[in-house]
Parts: sequence; structure tokens; C-alpha cells
Amino acid sequence: MNNFLKRTVTALVYAVVMLAGTILHPVSFALIFAVILFFTLSEFFSVTKRSDFFALRITGHVLAQVFFFICFFVANKFVDPVFLLLPISFIIFVFIAELFRNSINTFKNSAMSLFGLLYIALPFSLLNFIVSPGIITDKIFYPWILAGLYFIIWVYDSAAYITGSLFGKHKIAANISPGKSWEGFIGGTVFAVVMGILNAVLFQKVSMVNWIIIALLAVTFGTLGDFFESKLKRELGIKDSGSVLPGHGGLLDRFDSLLFAAPVIFIWLNIMDKF
Repeated sequence: MNNFLKRTVTALVYAVVMLAGTILHPVSFALIFAVILFFTLSEFFSVTKRSDFFALRITGHVLAQVFFFICFFVANKFVDPVFLLLPISFIIFVFIAELFRNSINTFKNSAMSLFGLLYIALPFSLLNFIVSPGIITDKIFYPWILAGLYFIIWVYDSAAYITGSLFGKHKIAANISPGKSWEGFIGGTVFAVVMGILNAVLFQKVSMVNWIIIALLAVTFGTLGDFFESKLKRELGIKDSGSVLPGHGGLLDRFDSLLFAAPVIFIWLNIMDKF
């Protein structure tokens, strides 16, 4: 009972912080996700040390934050979109930093530093263009697409867990995540689509068809993101990425679905905007 209460309180606080930070103001969104980015990347660097990958922590954090805020400034039209070319140079910065480091694993450490930026910093940075859509157009801050995406992912996770617990017999990938079943996936998907339809009623700037597509993309790629992180943890021999969320593990455990879903939904929103 204590563990259930702990998980419930943590989930409620987490949901309130996420929603409030997202919908109140562009600055509140930027601040909350800059902090989340920092701690999620810290977890990633910490767990990968178990396989003797010693990423450039300070360089990685600095580049991740710079990347995030470049996207924030461009999305909110404070600077020209040409500034999005700057992150290309980050590859060279990683190599230069590793060049002057006292290390004998240059290849592995450089690769892990870049992997952290690609896996974690890129998806978080692209969220700026989901809450402030359109680089060229005059669209304003509209956080409800991202809020609706939270609802879809949360509903899917809960429904998949319940239906999987009740009816799950056919495992999707037992060697990676034994608890995930096709029955849970199907049940979760049905409820996620229903949530997408409800989002279309609540947040009408996006059509019902597109909300359903967003729900299907979130479910498909979010599940793949979950499996990917599960595989990383299995290879590293750990259960959770951290302990910052009592009863739920680390931030990387909570955002693994969003890390895969966000880039795909960002692409879809931009394709949708052209038609």
C-alpha cells in the first residue's frame, strides 16, 4: 500500500509539474524542459559508465543546453532560423574536447557523447517547435498539442498495463521487455485513439484525423522508445535509470516514449502544415 501511495503521489506531482510548465508560458516551458534535459542527460551519462563509456559530461551538458535554447529562440522568432545550422558544429566541438582529454578510449567516449546529444537533447529540443509550431509562419505559442500528446501517452501506458495484466498472453519481445504483450499494446492503442478523438474536441486547431494519426504515431514510436531503453538497461544490468521519481525510477524511464515519439510527431506536424 505504501508503494502504491508513493507511486500515485509521484505521478500526480509529475503530471502537475509537466502540464503547468508546458501550458503557462513559453518561458516556463523552456525552463522546465531545460532542467529535465539536464537531469535526463545526467542519468544517461551515469548509467553508460557501467560499460566503461566515459562521455564528456560538461561538454555534453553545455552543448545540449545551447542546442535546446537555440531551438527555443528560433521557434519563438527571437532569432533567424539560420541559427539552426550552429548545432552541426557541435560534432567538431566534441572531437576537439576529446582531443585534449586524458583518455585512451577516444572513439568510445566521443561516440557516447554524440549519442547522448542525438538520443536525448535532439528530441527535447524539437519540443520547442511542437509548442510553438512553424519556423516561417506567424503561429503563436500553442502548448495544447504537446499537452494532448502527454494525455495520449499517459492513457496508453495505463491502459496497456491494465489490459496486459488482465489478458496478456502473447509477448511482443520477451527477451527485451517480458512485461509487454500484444494484448496490452492493442488495448492501450484503442484507448490512445479514443484520447486522440477527445483531444480533437478539446484542442480544435488540429483536426480529428490528425489527432488520430498523432495518437497512432505516439503509440507506435513511443513503444519502440520504451523497448529501446529497456534493451539499454538490460545490457547494462540495471532496473531503473535513476531514482529521482520515487516508485517510478528515473527521468529517462519516464521520457523514453517521448524521446522516440517527439521527432516523428514534429515531422508529421510540419508535413500537415503544408497541406
